[in-house]
Amino acid sequence: MTTPRAQITKAVIPAAGLGTRFLPATKSTPKEMLPVVDKPAIQYVVEEAVSAGLSDVLMVTGRNKRPLEDHFDRNYELEQVLRDKGDEAKLSKVEESSALATMHYVRQGDPRGLGHAILCAAPHVGDEAFAVLLGDDLIDPRDPLLTRMTQVREQHGGSVIALMEVEPQNIHLYGCAAAQPTGEEDVVRVSDLVEKPSSDEAPSNLAIIGRYVLDPAVFDVLRKTEPGRGGEIQITDALQTLAAEPSLGGPVHGVVFRGRRYDTGDRGDYLRAIVRLACEREDLGPDFRDWLRSFVTEEM
Repeated sequence: MTTPRAQITKAVIPAAGLGTRFLPATKSTPKEMLPVVDKPAIQYVVEEAVSAGLSDVLMVTGRNKRPLEDHFDRNYELEQVLRDKGDEAKLSKVEESSALATMHYVRQGDPRGLGHAILCAAPHVGDEAFAVLLGDDLIDPRDPLLTRMTQVREQHGGSVIALMEVEPQNIHLYGCAAAQPTGEEDVVRVSDLVEKPSSDEAPSNLAIIGRYVLDPAVFDVLRKTEPGRGGEIQITDALQTLAAEPSLGGPVHGVVFRGRRYDTGDRGDYLRAIVRLACEREDLGPDFRDWLRSFVTEEM
């Protein structure tokens, strides 16, 4: 039976990964705290959730992730120093992160995959639909993907995943969806999901990116899902079950995203994300773009 389509207010952000691709920077600093211009990557993700109306945020963390909690907590000493200096601009930035949302934290413990991390959120989420946002994917705030996904959930029920068209030779890097068109250009009905298929086995070029709106029925399915690729419990496998058996809590739809996405999980894409976002900042962009043009010209 599909859960009544009440307004979604809860977001889950898995943040227990070790960030090994960014060593040695992530030896003692969580990868989610790496700066993108002048804000940690994780703050962009929380801001996205809040802008979509999700005011209750649960982070699924692990060892050495205490800086995440500190960042979204008050820092009275720093605030007082800035207040005494009359530096209202910096004070506002410091206070902003602690007032974004109601923050909660739970530890994953054993690193048993994304599906297991989501399952750790079950006691907090309860019997409500909820969103999952992966911190490696930053979605430009001018492209309200998550808002669109919640609209599709309200219309169709079940779960909704974010999809992106990729080059066939790159599909092995992602989960992949077999999907059929609906009456809406950006919405498809998902019939099957495959985790990181080879290009000749992929059912399409529609890759799953790091945004999900999930029916709470996914928790029961995850509890019964055996470890899959890499010995981990995969959310892709659970969603595949829901897509194949909608009576369990489906259907599964996909929103095909054609907006601006920044992948901060890859070192090269992380640097490109910083450059793009810096170029678009009113306070940094004009001077930075001039310098960038000169630098590129000199290097060529």
